[in-house]
Amino acid sequence: MRLEHISWKKAEEYFKTHDTVIIAIGSIENHGTHIALGTDTLVPDKILELMEDKTEVAIAPTVPYGNADSLADFPGTISIGYDGLYTIMTKITDSLYNFGVRKFVFLNGHGGNIGALDAVALNLNRKGALAATFNWWLIAWDLNPAWKGGHGGAEETAAVMAVNPDFVDMNAIEPMVLNDVSENLKATGFKTVEFKGINVNVTRTVRNLTANGWVGPDHPSNATIEWGKEMLEATANYFAEFVNEFSKVKLEK
Repeated sequence: MRLEHISWKKAEEYFKTHDTVIIAIGSIENHGTHIALGTDTLVPDKILELMEDKTEVAIAPTVPYGNADSLADFPGTISIGYDGLYTIMTKITDSLYNFGVRKFVFLNGHGGNIGALDAVALNLNRKGALAATFNWWLIAWDLNPAWKGGHGGAEETAAVMAVNPDFVDMNAIEPMVLNDVSENLKATGFKTVEFKGINVNVTRTVRNLTANGWVGPDHPSNATIEWGKEMLEATANYFAEFVNEFSKVKLEK
């Protein structure tokens, strides 16, 4: 049930007997030269579509913007930063809390959102509520390690293909070239360099790390629609089961 599709009277009835709400959070940002800026919003929305009829828990409107500060140099990226996301999510959850919601499930599509969501969850817990953050791409890895991927790699490319193949241009894929910090500090990921066999965090903007924005071990050319559909359906099914179980949690009054 989508909150935006019902009247306030029906919402009132829902809140009399239910205290759980799902909120999806995405981002608009660079995902390489080959897939849509809205990847991190499109995928959570597709997961909601696939699981909606498997739960009675209400679904709030998706928050399409997130903390994408590290990618802000790429055209089209829209970042509301940590503070912006924290403020927006606090306002949303406070509103729902006032109607009796005590259990929140954040369906998250972007790694940069995690810090702000954790902070919101802690504040909710101090008020007697509980929030779970479901990072879909990490859950997918656990469901099937073969799906593990990076940013703009095959995992996300396959997911977007399952949403709409028109949002993917396989001919536009560029090689992944990471800029090392120095001869002895080799870039290994978004925030890491390798030194003597150990990864150390060195935070840089993504533009300083790579010219095109995709990072990971999973080459985008390996993505298929079939992979994406299987992955999103499995993730949506697991998400529905988790939401239904989470909604049964009894909290102290």
